[in-house]
Amino acid sequence: MLFIFFKPNFGKTLNKTLLRYKPFIKIRQHNYYMTDNEQEQNFEQLFKESFDLNELPSVIQSVVDFLQPLLLPYEAAIYWYMFRHSIIKTGGNHIRVSTRGLGKPKTVIQSSSGQSEGLSYGGVQDALTGLENKKVIKKVGDTNRSGTLYQIYLPDEIELCTQRMKEVIIEELPKVDPKKEADYYNVKENRLKIFERDKYLCYKCSKQLTRFSATLDHLQPVSEGGDNSYDNLATACLHCNSTRGAKPIMDTFTGK
Repeated sequence: MLFIFFKPNFGKTLNKTLLRYKPFIKIRQHNYYMTDNEQEQNFEQLFKESFDLNELPSVIQSVVDFLQPLLLPYEAAIYWYMFRHSIIKTGGNHIRVSTRGLGKPKTVIQSSSGQSEGLSYGGVQDALTGLENKKVIKKVGDTNRSGTLYQIYLPDEIELCTQRMKEVIIEELPKVDPKKEADYYNVKENRLKIFERDKYLCYKCSKQLTRFSATLDHLQPVSEGGDNSYDNLATACLHCNSTRGAKPIMDTFTGK
């Protein structure tokens, strides 16, 4: 019989970067279910096989851009330590660490007071708890003399980061100004909007016009880079429009 085993919360946390590499669904021909430990070892091996070190710079960039701003200083320091000794060192996303080990002098970071070259036991505990609460790391094994086994997540797997990524995408979308992007010269409905704005008065001689006698003149000539935007067009009578030609707008008023 075939059994398909899914990693817990697999659908929500799978790194987009790793989607191109298969599989994260393991099909096993056994008549029993894998233990939790077997599953974790299985996924650790799959992670190693899937992760492409050529993508490491972009992963580090995403950590700096999207995860680090969400972490407290000790949390960030411990995350980078775990990242360094798991993903970078072994290519895996699991690491066993102890609270006392992380607090040793010259291991992770100096205390904020500057009076110690390491972190206090309580400081490390608070940082690990904070990382767990933010679902940046997760306990996946029992604690032994070497410490506790944790799984470390990448920004694309962390809900707080993916939310921020979506916000940044929206913020970076180009803002379109309809008055600049739309064609107010060739589109009839838009031409009428210019006439109505100018009250059907010629911008030079102030002659009262109608929708049949009004024309549109480019304030900045097309030959000089002018466009058909709302702000570059003005209502003009046929005479003023034809006599101006491609002269700059100020020459029209000064009689040059």
